[in-house]
Amino acid sequence: MILSSASATVGGQVPLLVAVLSALVYAVAAAPVTAIERLSAMALPVGWLLHLMALVLDIGGWGSATPGARLGFAPVLSMTVWLVIAVHAIESRLVPLPAVRRWLAPAGAVVVLVAALFPGESRQYASPFAPLHFVLGVGSYGLFGAAVLHAALLDSAERRLRSKSAAHETLGIPLLQLERLTFRFVEAGFAVLSAALLLGYVSTAQWRWDHKTVFSLLGWLVFAGLLAGRRTRGWRGPRATRWLYVGVALLLLAYVGSRFVFEVLLSRPSA
Repeated sequence: MILSSASATVGGQVPLLVAVLSALVYAVAAAPVTAIERLSAMALPVGWLLHLMALVLDIGGWGSATPGARLGFAPVLSMTVWLVIAVHAIESRLVPLPAVRRWLAPAGAVVVLVAALFPGESRQYASPFAPLHFVLGVGSYGLFGAAVLHAALLDSAERRLRSKSAAHETLGIPLLQLERLTFRFVEAGFAVLSAALLLGYVSTAQWRWDHKTVFSLLGWLVFAGLLAGRRTRGWRGPRATRWLYVGVALLLLAYVGSRFVFEVLLSRPSA
């Protein structure tokens, strides 16, 4: 009994140790020191891999006596940032974006530690389609997160252009290409979100109009309006990115925000 308890305690510390190591490597990736620029660039994929390991250990319930995957606001936020960093890693093969790396690395360090400190609750799925619904939901978070990252770059570039402090390129990406890329992510995120909502509807025995449902549908309507407005009225620039930010905020309130209230502020499981 004592040996089993000690083993569980040690096992429970492993995700935290991996998370701390990942955060430290991310901190190196975020360092603005020019002398270690090459080391910083190499640190991001290492931190990303350690981040993945921390997610697998934490969500899989490593060291937990309760069966089932542990899910909550922090693991979902951590997975979202991890997916955005993955997108950046692919893009940086084509266009080096050191400034973006210094935005994402601190975000990765924060969320990996928060996920280790707030692992969420163990949950067993009632429907065999529920895990797929969850994966699609997190996938849409990641795609919209990548869209927000590119929209922020787009807004920054347009402000610099209006102040006549930049040419027609920003961070090595032409503005029109950056805009197209932003809305490709929006379109992909909208498609995945639609599939997640549809699957959730057909796999749920009793549909409930709770906070998650309402905010998710409101977010879906905002993205639908954004894509319709861009296609029919040619929305561009700040008008389009504002719609994107509002839609993402609603999606965050739908799951991450509501789970944060239940798990941290109220200290009880969500429905």
